[in-house]
Formats: sequence, structure tokens, C-alpha cells
Amino acid sequence: MAFRSRTTHIFAGQGGDQPSSALTGYSLGLLLLRMMLGIIMVTHGTQKLFGWFDGAGIDGTAQYFKQAGYPAPKAMSVIAGLSESLGGAGLFLGLLTPLAAAAVLGTMVNALGVTWEGGFLLPSGVEFTLLVAVAAASLALTGPGAYAVDHYLPVLRAHRVAYGVAAIALALVVGAIFLLIRK
Repeated sequence: MAFRSRTTHIFAGQGGDQPSSALTGYSLGLLLLRMMLGIIMVTHGTQKLFGWFDGAGIDGTAQYFKQAGYPAPKAMSVIAGLSESLGGAGLFLGLLTPLAAAAVLGTMVNALGVTWEGGFLLPSGVEFTLLVAVAAASLALTGPGAYAVDHYLPVLRAHRVAYGVAAIALALVVGAIFLLIRK
């Protein structure tokens, strides 16, 4: 008798035990999206926290937050760096995916609020920030796919859209609060 996990039905094709190519493609697509977004966010977060990858570090990032009108700019640079680093790591691993996506989305809400007047296209526009925000929101809604740590955690194995909606709401509320405390 072959071993069957409780999640075999997720991968079962039309009446078979082989993974359906649609579900496999879906999970692989989510894996690629999560990994790339995770790498980007960890890189940006470590630039803020440690000055890695030609980043400004906490002090340099704090100067930016001060110019942007945030109170306690050093604390804000730590919060932003941790949100990006830990959120990115969570997305990369597919660990606590809705919460990781909320950390990234909340940071992007603030980035959008600060840079919105720069237009749409880079180098001063918001196109990249919007792409990161929408990708994070999308991952909150879809879940991480089958190739993720969440897939092996009983509570998170079966992703629910309600988790994603709650994560997006959390990110928007917290992001808006941080924007409102600016001078």
C-alpha cells in the first residue's frame, strides 16, 4: 500500500494520483514569484539595516526618513529594514506567507506615499514600488503554493483567502498610520 498524505487530493489530477500539470505550474509560478520578491526585499532591507549592497545603513536611512518627515527617523529605519528583511525572508521561504506579504505591502504603502509625486516611470516614479506592492498583495491572496514551508504547517497548509484579505487590511491600516504620523 502506497503512502498517501492528507494533501494528496490537492495534487491529484482527473482521477489519478499524479500531480496535475496545472497545479504544478501554479505552484512553480508562485515559487518563482515568492523567491524573486523575497530576494529583492531582503536585499533592500539589509541595505537599510547593515549598509550591505551599497546601502545607506541605519544612519543614512534615518536621514532619509527625517527628510521625509517621519518622527524618530532612526527607529523608522530599523522598522522599515526589519519589515523588508523579515517579510522578504518569509516570502522567499513561504513561511507565514500572508504575514510576510503584509510586512512588505505595509512598507510599500509608505514608499508610495512618500514618492507619489515623482510620476509613474523610473528613475523617480512609482512603477517598481507598485509592482512590489501588487505582487505582495497577490501572494497574500493566493498563498505560497505547494513548494513552501507553510505547506507543511498544519494551521497554514490549507491557505484561506480570508488570511490574505486580513493581511492586506493589516498592511493598509498600519501603512496608513505610519503615513499619518509624518510631519
